[in-house]
Amino acid sequence: MRLLVRLVLLVLVLGTVTAGVLYYRAGSEPGPTLEIRSPERVIGQRGSLELLVGAPGGQLTRLDVTLDQNGRSLPVFALEQAADGVGEVRQESTDQMWIIRPVGKQAQPELVAGTAQLVVTAARPVFFGLREAVSTVTRDLEVRLDPPRVGVVSLHHYVNHGGAEFVVYRATPEGVATGVRVGERSYPGFPGSAVGLTDPALQVAFFALAYDEDLTTPMSVFARDEAGNEASTPLDHRPFAKPFARSRIGIDLRFIERVVPAIAANTADLDVDSTTPEGLLDGFLRINNDLRRRNNETIAAMAARTRPEMLWQEAFSQLGNTQVESRFADHRTYLFEGREVDQQVHLGFDLASVAQAPVVAANRGVVLFADYLGIYGNTVILDHGLGVQSLYSHLSTITARTGDMVDKGAELGRTGVTGLAGGDHLHFTMLVGGVAVNPVEWWDRKWMEDRVFRKVREAGGAIGSTR
Repeated sequence: MRLLVRLVLLVLVLGTVTAGVLYYRAGSEPGPTLEIRSPERVIGQRGSLELLVGAPGGQLTRLDVTLDQNGRSLPVFALEQAADGVGEVRQESTDQMWIIRPVGKQAQPELVAGTAQLVVTAARPVFFGLREAVSTVTRDLEVRLDPPRVGVVSLHHYVNHGGAEFVVYRATPEGVATGVRVGERSYPGFPGSAVGLTDPALQVAFFALAYDEDLTTPMSVFARDEAGNEASTPLDHRPFAKPFARSRIGIDLRFIERVVPAIAANTADLDVDSTTPEGLLDGFLRINNDLRRRNNETIAAMAARTRPEMLWQEAFSQLGNTQVESRFADHRTYLFEGREVDQQVHLGFDLASVAQAPVVAANRGVVLFADYLGIYGNTVILDHGLGVQSLYSHLSTITARTGDMVDKGAELGRTGVTGLAGGDHLHFTMLVGGVAVNPVEWWDRKWMEDRVFRKVREAGGAIGSTR
């Protein structure tokens, strides 16, 4: 009996010791993983906490986020607030979830300018829920509450409907992101040094009043710091109405049989039934709509690759000895066998001379793109800096190479009938910030002098030529 009692006591002691050891070791288990995606370095009036939290099965017992400043702990988020409808709590996977929460002066009114520390503490259950495994991460932040300052320097901003303009403005402090906002579109600004200005506060930007925007569309210049603080000022301007042509384009089966299979063969994800007239017409309509939209999105995205410098010193040139066959913003109605089948807007100029005529650069620039591009066929896109780009399409051959710096007048290829071309010609487009604009302005020496070069010189730069 005594032996049995001793064995039971021994088992109890061993069990207690083992449980104690396991309990102790449970305290050293790794806590939840914590990854602060934002803010990275600064916060301002408003911003966003983006936090990725990981734990087995997504189980958490605690999650507290605070901003600590001057001995005070300002609450940002706690686990019990997950369903309060502020921000977002999203399950990323079984073991991970995103916490997105407003952070900054608007969300934590006691926040003041200076330094602060973001503190995140999380715990998960271990040892049958009897203990917690805890982890903590911190991030030192700078609190900026004063917005930048911005003011327009240049005068006389006259913008044609479908056209472009140029502005010189002052923005402080240095390093803030700036630009021009036209309705819902934004055009980035560039340091004034891009056009030879020496004052580090001066910025410049090209912008447009697109053909599909109203003449009353508001325009403003803005400056935004990395904390998200933004200042803006209205841009005094005068818009001018411009008429856009309307035309009716007849297409027939012979045209569709020529262009649709060729475009489909050069577009990997475009499946077209070329065996029947109905399939060919359906293919044409998908090309003229969906593929056109995708191609235009590709072109617009090129704006992000522009150089922060003006690569030209004079007006652009129209391709020599050419006849204008179609103008900018021509609203086209397509007719097949006498019935209306589609409507599109032509965003460029069609210029024709002789078959396979040399196509040359309208101005100095860098070749961004030299390849086949859907409805545009063989295409070259040049970047001229400051968001200004030119497009040359329907080429029979391309001689330019991506990455080349080309001078004005350098040969890029030869005219042709690739893409949706009805005959041998060059389709030429000017772009500002990815938005198609009327090329006629850019071919005009007086426009370039009045709208661009004069403003640069009045701000202290020395640029431009009216040759």
